Amino acid sequence: MLGNETVNAKRQIEIFGAGCPTWGAESRIKDLGCPLSEVVVLVMKDAATAQRPRGLGVRSAPAFSVDRKLTDCCSGRGPDDAVLAAAGLGRPLRQSQR
Repeated sequence: MLGNETVNAKRQIEIFGAGCPTWGAESRIKDLGCPLSEVVVLVMKDAATAQRPRGLGVRSAPAFSVDRKLTDCCSGRGPDDAVLAAAGLGRPLRQSQR
């Protein structure tokens, strides 16, 4: 604990895909993340799940969010590890950050 903050809350990592294989993105994100990360893969073709990425402003796949905030990690070819780390991937979430 740091002050009144709890450091064991899970970070939520979302991978938004187009339905094609995610080129190992899920395992890569799990490798970059910490044990307290929950990784969810959402296929944007599915009408039931398409609203979530649209609400974040996702316009193309792949795209990633960390703790419900869209990252700017995929403007090149695949995810940029430094951008994902800057968004919090690999660091435990403090309760006060929720």
